[in-house]
Amino acid sequence: MLSMIKTIITNVLIALYQPFWFSILITVLFMFLYLYAKEHGWKVVFQKWWKIFKTSGTFRKLFFLCFYTSLILFRTLLNRNIWANPLSNVMGNWGLYNEYGQLTTEAIENFLLFMPFTVLLLWTFPEMILGESTRVWKILWKSAKITFLCSLTIEFAQLLFCLGTFQLSDLCYNTLGGMVGGFFYWVGKKIHRTR
Repeated sequence: MLSMIKTIITNVLIALYQPFWFSILITVLFMFLYLYAKEHGWKVVFQKWWKIFKTSGTFRKLFFLCFYTSLILFRTLLNRNIWANPLSNVMGNWGLYNEYGQLTTEAIENFLLFMPFTVLLLWTFPEMILGESTRVWKILWKSAKITFLCSLTIEFAQLLFCLGTFQLSDLCYNTLGGMVGGFFYWVGKKIHRTR
């Protein structure tokens, strides 16, 4: 009987802990919206949002960047199971097959995860991140640096909150994906300038 009560309490606490940070984030954002809507009215809030979305390219870029960033956070932190030992597999998976010989797409997923993020980030804030430079090596270097720091932050958050495992392979594949995203951004800029 005591074992069953312990299991129930553990499951309830885990069920509360897993969505905890997501719930905090959504609550804080909703309260900002609520305060603005309380002052100006809900209809005005939605009309203004739609008007700015239609007319401002910067707002649209920022919207897509925030949307994709939230997808990354859901995939890597907010929607993860609790791990008893987040350091159980520090090296991670460096190939397409895991230690049991089963095909896994984890390496490909980690590589692809930061490609769109880097493109969206450079597209939204080109002057702030790159300045006036359009040299491919500077773009690749900045892309690698930014994605490395973002990925490192996510990996340490996984370690701190025991959500997933800290893996060096994830850090490497995310950084490489970010560099490729930077290259795609550079190619897109070249094509845009020739037109």
